[in-house]
Amino acid sequence: MTTHCAFCKIIRGESAAHVLYRNPHALAILDINPIHFGHVLVIPTTHSATYIDVPEEELADLALATKIISSAIVGALHPPGFNIFSNNGRAAGQSVFHFHFHVTPRYDDDNIRFILELKKYAGQEMTEYAERIRQSIAPDPIRPPTQNRPS
Repeated sequence: MTTHCAFCKIIRGESAAHVLYRNPHALAILDINPIHFGHVLVIPTTHSATYIDVPEEELADLALATKIISSAIVGALHPPGFNIFSNNGRAAGQSVFHFHFHVTPRYDDDNIRFILELKKYAGQEMTEYAERIRQSIAPDPIRPPTQNRPS
């Protein structure tokens, strides 16, 4: 944990929060600046700046807490939908650099849009991006299926 991290202070009990759920590796609290009322943050109890920094042994408890909170929001508030998302890095909109999932209820015509314009791959770009990402997976990348290639 870090000394100045707002979420670490909540985890240590040094700052107030509305705690909704806790398990060995996760804490769920109401967001103080919600998209909609009932917006919850699910936070790992050890400091990790982004998702890829969260220790693998803690991911199962983090995922379980996120599922429990999602179910509780649906059961309590009856929204027609909900989002689970996280912002990782400043360019992605992360403002507190302690990884967390947002779970927020969604309503018809709430005018919240996360993606304004989708892109389209051209030519072989999709294949090229897939190969670049596969090459970065260690230790054994998944090979793409054979695509109707002549024998």
